[in-house]
Amino acid sequence: MAHTVEKIGGTSMSRIDELRDTLILRGKGAGGRKGGRKDVYGRIFVVSAFGGITNLLLEHKKSGEPGVFAAFASSDGDHQWHDRLDRVSTAMAEAHHRVLDHPGDIEQADAFVRDRLLGARNCLIDLQRLCSYGHFRLSEHMGQTRELLSGLGEAHSAYVTTLLLQRAGVNARFVDLSGWQDQGEVGLDDRILQAMEGIDPATEMPIVTGYAQCVEGLMREYDRGYSEVTFSRLAALTGAREAIIHKEFHLSSADPALVGADVVQKLERTNYDVADQLSNLGMEAIHPKAAKTLRQAAVPLRVTNAFQPDDPGTLIDDRPAETPAVEIVTGLDLYAFELFEQDMVGVKGYDAAILDVLTRHKVRIVSKVSNANTITHYVDASLKLLRRVEKDLAARYPSAEISSRAVSMASVVGRDLAGLSVLTRGLQAIAAAGAEAIGASQGPRNVDVQFIVDRDALKTVITALHRALVEDSRRAALKAA
Repeated sequence: MAHTVEKIGGTSMSRIDELRDTLILRGKGAGGRKGGRKDVYGRIFVVSAFGGITNLLLEHKKSGEPGVFAAFASSDGDHQWHDRLDRVSTAMAEAHHRVLDHPGDIEQADAFVRDRLLGARNCLIDLQRLCSYGHFRLSEHMGQTRELLSGLGEAHSAYVTTLLLQRAGVNARFVDLSGWQDQGEVGLDDRILQAMEGIDPATEMPIVTGYAQCVEGLMREYDRGYSEVTFSRLAALTGAREAIIHKEFHLSSADPALVGADVVQKLERTNYDVADQLSNLGMEAIHPKAAKTLRQAAVPLRVTNAFQPDDPGTLIDDRPAETPAVEIVTGLDLYAFELFEQDMVGVKGYDAAILDVLTRHKVRIVSKVSNANTITHYVDASLKLLRRVEKDLAARYPSAEISSRAVSMASVVGRDLAGLSVLTRGLQAIAAAGAEAIGASQGPRNVDVQFIVDRDALKTVITALHRALVEDSRRAALKAA
């Protein structure tokens, strides 16, 4: 039986009781499939932790507020991380109390949380005690500690989801890839294959943890993007018919909150090239490494709105566009990191040196432009981090002028933009909206056009670009038809 592998994100997981009755039990999954209970099977679900739990376990993804891991890493012998682990316990209990309604299930979930968090607490205490001796360094174990803590969230949500579905009469199976109390070291593929051995998706529904413990170290390699890597490898290794990501929204031509829900268009189809561009812009349809896995395994990806199970969502594969069209207008806040050196012209090495420093400080580069004596990188980083980069480069090039300027990038993306004059029409639309483009660029592959604007102009610019390149084009096409 051909099966799908489907991922549910953290925000949606916090409403898993609703999804049980719509997305799962009624069999209304990818492609708008409908049916009764017989349609429930043939689907493997990969789940993220309940919303907010991973922030409490590690650190808040946006604010940086320390969680258990961050507190433990900087504890210096104090017990702040104990308090944060208590907060995790409370939050986990609240999460499963919201979605479970049978007392027996709640009791089992409470016991599961107590067992896992007690085990994690004892492990960290032992590690802290061990590293109180001079022969051992706590810093050498931070990677494993981060992995241990991260896996707690997905194990909890997968276990609770399994209880929820079993109570509803589904033959659900908890598949724990977190390596809890596992004595062996295995690779990611072996971890997945061993866990799935003997499972028949045609007659049971595997609920799989988004975190997988393996010798590669998913956190070290992918940090918070690990669940999509697990999801993609599972789809590839099991020969899935389709990989599906259930989000809280549709992939649309722009953010409805910016341009208006009445004018955005849901994407019916796009390709992995566009998905890569969106990832580069911080609007991830899927982690680029996960997309690569699916692309190489010839497994198409579908992105759906979890709370509209009758809608087929957006299909992402390798097919080119039938006709040129703008598909998405999006943007993000950046810094323009600029190095000007009058004597740069004709001298090699500046590019490599700047890239080396940016890489060493783990600065994410979104785009870059240069001329005879100036190199500008548009980067997604904090100003504090860029000050360190400036200091390193100033020591190497004392006569250079180095600066950082807050800007935004609006980007127009599509599988094929050839012949649409996006750069020209975009600049005209920006000017007509009373804004100004600081810079603009278009590569020869005709998949994206980038406009650099002032921070406070981004919303205006995205709205203007969407109106000119999506809405007006749609009206023209309807009129011609």
